Amino acid sequence: MRVCFILNPTSGTNRTQDVPAELAQHAAAAGADFAIWPTERAGHAEELARQAAEAGFRVVVAVGGDGTVNEVGRGLLGTAAALGIVARGSGNGLARHLRLPLSLPAAVRRVCQPTFQRIDAGRINGRPFFCTAGLGFDAHVSKLFAQAGTRGLSTYVKVALREYRYFRPTPVRITLNGQPVFDTHCYVLAFANAAQYGNNAYIAPRADIQDGLLDVCLIDRLPLLRAVRVGVGLALGTLTTSGGAVYHTSRHIRVQTQQALGFHVDGDYVAEATEFEVELDHLALEVAV
Repeated sequence: MRVCFILNPTSGTNRTQDVPAELAQHAAAAGADFAIWPTERAGHAEELARQAAEAGFRVVVAVGGDGTVNEVGRGLLGTAAALGIVARGSGNGLARHLRLPLSLPAAVRRVCQPTFQRIDAGRINGRPFFCTAGLGFDAHVSKLFAQAGTRGLSTYVKVALREYRYFRPTPVRITLNGQPVFDTHCYVLAFANAAQYGNNAYIAPRADIQDGLLDVCLIDRLPLLRAVRVGVGLALGTLTTSGGAVYHTSRHIRVQTQQALGFHVDGDYVAEATEFEVELDHLALEVAV
């Protein structure tokens, strides 16, 4: 088994851990023919993943958080290599959905002796995502979270609570699968390929990553009592029955907004736009599980 580990050196909170040495130790113990390639800048993991696939590595492993997983996955679309994950982020949404080990030794053993399956991949305005994408409040928080200087769930919650007082819903027009449009408001509009954002926050508990459909979660407004229901639903995986959100399934979604809204892919803020095209590529990515 030829395995390439693409390591984001800035991921994780334990700066004393010698991650390359541990990767090498456990990969060697698993009998893998392996290489370790560190990233040097944002977007570099996508380039390295594509190079690793071209070099014939069977498994290309994202060693980092959801952003690194997204970059490596993007680089592997359309190749013969499979995505592996050694989770070292604050959320680890895709790793958790796929029920991959979160400890480094167990995760390395898994990617060096894997079974394989294929999963769907979403796109929003041409940007691939594998876990979730969305517009509205979650994108707004992801933008500020990236600027916060510290990572982790506690920082995310602090930013979300602070911004909740100021964020207002935006009028939007939505088309699902080419059906007649409907007008509504958007506080959160999430497109879920997997069930959770990360940290076991279940935005779409019924999402199936292989069914060829995105679960679309719409929260039009978020007054205080509904916010409490949504928070509890995210934590317990009961949001679909909480009355806090409306769900649809679709393979193709178009959204038009009256004012520019920010959007994120797999938790990383991208940009603002007034038109969004969201689609699903069925079973587009092979993963090592």
